Amino acid sequence: MTRQLHSRLTDEQVAAILGRYAKRELSAEQAMDMLGLGRSQFFEWAKKYKEGSSGGFSVAYARQASNHRISQDLEEKLLAELTIEKALIDDPSMPVRSYNYSFVRDQILKKHKQEVSVPTIIGRAKKTAFISINPPGSTTTGR
Repeated sequence: MTRQLHSRLTDEQVAAILGRYAKRELSAEQAMDMLGLGRSQFFEWAKKYKEGSSGGFSVAYARQASNHRISQDLEEKLLAELTIEKALIDDPSMPVRSYNYSFVRDQILKKHKQEVSVPTIIGRAKKTAFISINPPGSTTTGR
């Protein structure tokens, strides 16, 4: 896999090649070869060059920061729902023996209008000791 365009070439080099393509000095195939891009990526860069040709063109890549944490409020609601589910599991008269994480997710969405992923719910259940890693009574066979 080749390195990213912004790692291989400078802004000026890319702008020069795309400028020559825009002036019809180079064909699209020649410019693609010089830049080391495929057809669709080349035309995306050509479009960006035409839109930003007044001096705002750059191939610099900046990651967008993302916040993948849930709020403290949502965490409390999640733990409350897990507590309800735990009560059902602990009740011997109920046939429920394990968590239904999709149901917990649906309940949070229905009651609180907030979305949370099932892996997040599982992680919180393990982290807060709602789940024991080796539940009592589980045995493995010697096969």
